[in-house]
Amino acid sequence: MKKTSGSHAGKIIAPVVIAGVIVAYMLLYMGLALKMEVPLAFRVIGLLIPLLLAGVMIAMLVERIKEIRSGEEDDLSEY
Repeated sequence: MKKTSGSHAGKIIAPVVIAGVIVAYMLLYMGLALKMEVPLAFRVIGLLIPLLLAGVMIAMLVERIKEIRSGEEDDLSEY
């Protein structure tokens, strides 16, 4: 029997909080990269890499939420 969507809220909280902290860290890093007195190429790299990592983190969060809602939260039990 599948659980209702209300019971999934507790399992979704931890991934959302962790992703939020990591994305906030990446945004802080990007802000610091803007303020540094370095050549433009280093500044662009300092902006692009955290931006890409934050995007990947958000994509992984969306994927994890889909897994939790579909009932596939315990992938290791399949192996």
